[in-house]
Amino acid sequence: MYTFQSLTSSLSLVPPIPQKPNLNLHFPITSNPSFALKFPVQVCVGIRIIMDRLKAPARLMIVSDLDHTMVDHHDTENLSLLRFNSLWEANYRHDSLLVFSTGRSPTLYKELRKEKPMLTPDITIMSVGTEITYGNSMVPDNGWVEVLNKKWDRNVVKEEASKFSELKLQAETEQRPHKVSFYVEKDKAQAVTKALSEVYEKRGLDVKIIYSGGMDLDILPQGAGKGQALAYLLKKFKTEGSPPVNTLVCGDSGNDAELFSIPEVYGVMVSNAQEELLHWHAENAKGNTRIIHATERCAAGIIQAIGHFKLGPNLPPRDIADFSDYKLENPNPGHEVVKFFLFYEKWRRAEVENSAVYLASLKADCCPSGTFVHPSGVEQSLPECINGLRSSYGDKQGKQFRVWVDGVLATQVGSDTWLVKFDKWELSGEERHATKTTAVISSKGSDVSDGFTWIRVHQTWYKGYEGKDDTTWHF
Repeated sequence: MYTFQSLTSSLSLVPPIPQKPNLNLHFPITSNPSFALKFPVQVCVGIRIIMDRLKAPARLMIVSDLDHTMVDHHDTENLSLLRFNSLWEANYRHDSLLVFSTGRSPTLYKELRKEKPMLTPDITIMSVGTEITYGNSMVPDNGWVEVLNKKWDRNVVKEEASKFSELKLQAETEQRPHKVSFYVEKDKAQAVTKALSEVYEKRGLDVKIIYSGGMDLDILPQGAGKGQALAYLLKKFKTEGSPPVNTLVCGDSGNDAELFSIPEVYGVMVSNAQEELLHWHAENAKGNTRIIHATERCAAGIIQAIGHFKLGPNLPPRDIADFSDYKLENPNPGHEVVKFFLFYEKWRRAEVENSAVYLASLKADCCPSGTFVHPSGVEQSLPECINGLRSSYGDKQGKQFRVWVDGVLATQVGSDTWLVKFDKWELSGEERHATKTTAVISSKGSDVSDGFTWIRVHQTWYKGYEGKDDTTWHF
């Protein structure tokens, strides 16, 4: 058994190739809705860490493709991505799950993270659904490896493929345990695929052959794919008794269609979705009201879908001009952290008025005896640090300067006190700096709706992302 999928990969380095109208795309989950019930499910270290952190079913799980879905390569300022970042960290990180599902190998995925202001996902699905990892340390899911090992022999796959002169092996970074990747000319792809599939069937292998982007040919286990990987994860959460309350899948190309085939998920095809995905939707899910075609591009389309399906707040803090006039429905430490550093960015970009009132408001949010430990090790009082902002007003005006936070997680350590850990990033031109940050904050009154007070902030440089001049790093 084999599957030939001719898809325009969102990762392709060449322009998208128009989808042939008579091409029949096959998606295993659509044809076999009981697929998700057939997985042997094991509990791994990674998912246990996630379960322990949430302590309850995830309020929302977003599963998103990266290239041209979460990441807009035409958005040089990365504004839609930064808007999503602020929304997620302020409103969802503490009780929800973020999953990236990409065709990229781990090597190319890590390269993208260095290029774009991306958040750290809870789960990463890579290499066309053949690898699942958890957290920033990317702990592998060995149970998924066992699923894919069935009727799969990588050595035989390579051995037989090497007999075809039309196939040119891709870079070593793109060769994965359950993915063998080649280049092949477009006019030879169909014949090579047909011949290969016959050979593998005779050898007793059950493979999936995906041809995409007019040049890439990937050979995977038949059970691999973005949709199958998601079905496996959902089954795993269900077995643990904590399935997500809501799941939103997001994509732009044909190889994302499997995600939309999972029962009971919400789905958004971003406005820039390729014709092949729209064609699949028209043929397979046109009447499904749980799937929409957004009017916004990439991450902005994801934000739009959150609002459309009423899955939770969908106003990014980055869109709020004046926080003094905005009242959050459910205040939390994460929102406080996002708000603080967004103001810090706007202050240095001169996007807020140079007013002593703003600084006075910031000082009012700091404990008079509060302290800040600079990543250089120097300790200062928080009020003095706020005063120091006066001299930096507008020093980044007209420049590419952005600030964002990642992985904001708060632990309540007292009746009105939280220990908040997060990564703080600054992008200034081509330079990127980051610190591991720990903050102690408390509620001003008996309820968090009264606001928060900053008591202590401690930062240390991330190796490789140190600031060259300590005097330019204020918080």
